[in-house]
Amino acid sequence: MKKRQIDPKKFSKKKTDEAGDILRCGKGNNDENTKALTILSNWRAAHSYPMHIFRKRLKRVSEKIDKKAITAERLKRVPSIIKKLNRKYSGNAATMKLTQMQDIAGCRVVLSNVNLVWKLYNDYYKTKGDLKHVKVNEKNYIKFPKEDGYRSLHLVYRYISDKGKDIYNGLLIEVQIRSELQHIWATAVETVDFFTGQAIKSNEGRKDWRTFFKLVSSAFAMMEKCPVVPDLQTNEKKLYLKIKRTEKDLKVISKMRKWTDSVRIFDNFKNKNNFHFLLLELDTIQEKLSVSAFSKRSEDKAISSYAEAEKKIFGRKEYDVVLVGTDKLVDLKRAYPNYFFDTREFIKRLEIIINKY
Repeated sequence: MKKRQIDPKKFSKKKTDEAGDILRCGKGNNDENTKALTILSNWRAAHSYPMHIFRKRLKRVSEKIDKKAITAERLKRVPSIIKKLNRKYSGNAATMKLTQMQDIAGCRVVLSNVNLVWKLYNDYYKTKGDLKHVKVNEKNYIKFPKEDGYRSLHLVYRYISDKGKDIYNGLLIEVQIRSELQHIWATAVETVDFFTGQAIKSNEGRKDWRTFFKLVSSAFAMMEKCPVVPDLQTNEKKLYLKIKRTEKDLKVISKMRKWTDSVRIFDNFKNKNNFHFLLLELDTIQEKLSVSAFSKRSEDKAISSYAEAEKKIFGRKEYDVVLVGTDKLVDLKRAYPNYFFDTREFIKRLEIIINKY
């Protein structure tokens, strides 16, 4: 059976942006929100095919460099899309349109160390090489860490095809390249956000938690011989002792261990070796995570299930849902440890820091 193509032009660009505006403002009634979510879901789903193409290449080239490389893909969650549509820059009113968003769909690779990050970038992404797609943006958060401590390489491409898939031409796909240490930090931040209801990831959380993650980011950067957060220039001993004091005040390790132990995970995997898409549904009230698996041939069902699940929980912060793509269950847990509340690797690195001095 020929796979159905999801038409990104099913709704006009104007209609798509209007749907984004309705959801951004949060003033729509139930019918308006439902219609807007339908339009947004179609626009997001249309990015699925080009996203697969980018991840396929990312997996192929990264495994040439690092056999332990982990690749994954994801369609951006509705709450994250709305938050980004509401983002204000330099105090100005929010102006971003849904069709302008560059990370609706993204694929990511996690490499064993930062040297392999640079090798992958230099060998396969610095110049166009065999890529026919057009790079439209590049942000180097490793050389220039974000204020909150986030570090990674972000590359955005405009998809171009001449092989019968031109319906997707012009869609934007983000490629993220990070080291294992950078990944451990980023997913630990997301885990804390889930359990504390903060937005550290958006630099909006409590000051003490934000400071803690800035300090740890800088310690990890020192380990990788990379630039630290600009306002945290200090020597290793002073930095490590600050982390030790802050960890003690916040009880980070004991809290993270408790969170990991508290969450119950339920899955409906009939065949754990035959899936490509996983729908993760989080209920923070009952502290449980439900995981549903879909084969590559069931992509349409996976995407529609994702859209329906988001409609059901729209506006309810105690629930979360995300659709991710990966080839192996073990890679899922390593690529998205935050959804399994697995902070063991972060704790292991943190204990090295606090026990050194």
